[in-house]
Amino acid sequence: MAEQFSFKAEIQQLLDILIHSLYTDREIFLRELISNASDALTRVQFESLTNSNLVDAGAELYIEITPDEEAGTLTISDSGIGMTREEMVENLGVIAHSGAKAFVQKLKEQQAAGGQDVIGQFGVGFYSVFMVADKVRVVSRSAHPEAQAFAWESNGSDTYTIEPSDRETRGTDIIITVKEDAKDFLKTWKLSDIVRRHSDYIAYPIYVGEPKEGEEQEAVNKQVAIWRQESKEVTDEQYDEFYKMLTFDWEKPVHHIHMRADVPLQFYALLYVPAGSEANPLMGRREPGLKLYARKVLIQDNTTELLPDYLNFVAGVVDSEDLPLSVSRETVQATRVMANLKKTITNKVLNELKRLQKNKPEVYHQIFEAFGRHIKQGVVVSPGEREDIEPLLMFPSTKTASADEWITLQQYVERMAENQTDIYYVIGDDYASATRSPHLDAFRQRGIEVLYFVDPVDPVLIMGLSEFSGHKLRAADEADIDLSNVGAVSADEEAPRDALPEDQFTGVQERFKAVLGERVTDVKESKNLVGSPARLVTSDHNPTRNMFRINRLMDRDYELPVKALELNPRHPLIYNLSGKLAADPQNPIIDAVIEQVFETALLQDGIHPDPASMAARLYQLMQAATE
Repeated sequence: MAEQFSFKAEIQQLLDILIHSLYTDREIFLRELISNASDALTRVQFESLTNSNLVDAGAELYIEITPDEEAGTLTISDSGIGMTREEMVENLGVIAHSGAKAFVQKLKEQQAAGGQDVIGQFGVGFYSVFMVADKVRVVSRSAHPEAQAFAWESNGSDTYTIEPSDRETRGTDIIITVKEDAKDFLKTWKLSDIVRRHSDYIAYPIYVGEPKEGEEQEAVNKQVAIWRQESKEVTDEQYDEFYKMLTFDWEKPVHHIHMRADVPLQFYALLYVPAGSEANPLMGRREPGLKLYARKVLIQDNTTELLPDYLNFVAGVVDSEDLPLSVSRETVQATRVMANLKKTITNKVLNELKRLQKNKPEVYHQIFEAFGRHIKQGVVVSPGEREDIEPLLMFPSTKTASADEWITLQQYVERMAENQTDIYYVIGDDYASATRSPHLDAFRQRGIEVLYFVDPVDPVLIMGLSEFSGHKLRAADEADIDLSNVGAVSADEEAPRDALPEDQFTGVQERFKAVLGERVTDVKESKNLVGSPARLVTSDHNPTRNMFRINRLMDRDYELPVKALELNPRHPLIYNLSGKLAADPQNPIIDAVIEQVFETALLQDGIHPDPASMAARLYQLMQAATE
């Protein structure tokens, strides 16, 4: 005869929270029941090592999921350790006997605070079944020979029953009478899909549906988690195949990182660096984040808490034995353990990138070409890791042969010119325009290398990169740079033309000021220009002085910076202007040339707001030149 047990008064309220508030996805119930079944199989496997007197000692260890659309039931069976009557009371009534009222109150408090960060120690996974069940019947027979089978039954109300039952073999059957609005969970294809997504790496075979006549039934799940194997046991082909399955990316990954650690907590990880930043158009957009498993059971599909944002191009899985999960096991709690886990994985990725840079530069070059912008952003968004990121940065320079040839900051430092203490860079919209920058005149003359910052994110990078290895980073357009004692002028350099006499240069200078007005802060003589007539310089050393470039990149409103204009008193153009001023101060060509000199300087700095507007003036100057 069935014995009836009463749940405590608050159990109905608790089940309502479990069903309607705790879980975000109904299909989680199947993952939870499979996990319980896996635990039961592990327990019987362990006990069989020391106790041969078990029911069905040589039986296969398996999980079976059988839908019956006609009856409206779903059965999850296992050949595990099973339960006695007393264990049913203890295990299936655990909520009712473990301070349910306090648990309900805790959940209320968490929900009121906008979160559910309750430690997952209340064993509520089984009760997730009531999201889809009108009634649940559990039939179980313990593996111990003296125990008989019992059945536990509940419809989620205030009572449950336990009665003797029949089961010839050891293990447990969970028979779910499915709700009318949950009939999709009686479809074999849907059940198989849930198993593959959430429980693919459970160590025991999971069979779904009835086997076809004359065919041996195959397990739906893969069972073997590649990331838990020794790396020497896994072939390159297996690594690549798993990557394709994980990401749906047809291209082989550039590199993989297979790691295992025991501190700060035990975990396994298999991480991949994709071949490129562009996703295959047929695979859809890959969300950033790693797949997070707890004991080979998928907890989160795209976990962004395990790597910093600047490494979100890394794909892969992380699997831990003891993650601090929320009570629903759908989320991970933000704890010191998680912070340490993130730090460990991040350090491993950064160290692996450094190793590739040193030992396999061609591989690292490919990675940096695809994801260099991500790495550069890390200098700004993760200042605590700046020293680890800086060695990974690479740039073209005045001493590299092309835009695709890069050097590191350390390589730059190692080949500094005599008496050089600062690292110099020039910002440009692209490599070609940067190479023609007038700011490079004096640096080239003295053999001083200058880095080209031509990536759109480089103005952002500057905000976090003020120095490297004790050397300040300075823009080549800074007005107060003094190169007189740095490097040496090449013996092949032609002697510079004599400067325009001071009184004549002053006339040109004043005319420039009159024409340009407030568009420049000053017009002054340049000490550094060699082959260019003019350049725009700044005395503002604040890293945010390039915010206009960032705003322009993000299509925001911006104002052009107002800079000082330096003129080269040795350039033929300045000589000719001086001559025209002396001969005919009212000649309109003089002002047209001044406007063009200024706007050309804007263009060379990549900050001209409307280059096409120069066309009419250029035609005017060409016409004057041909008269």
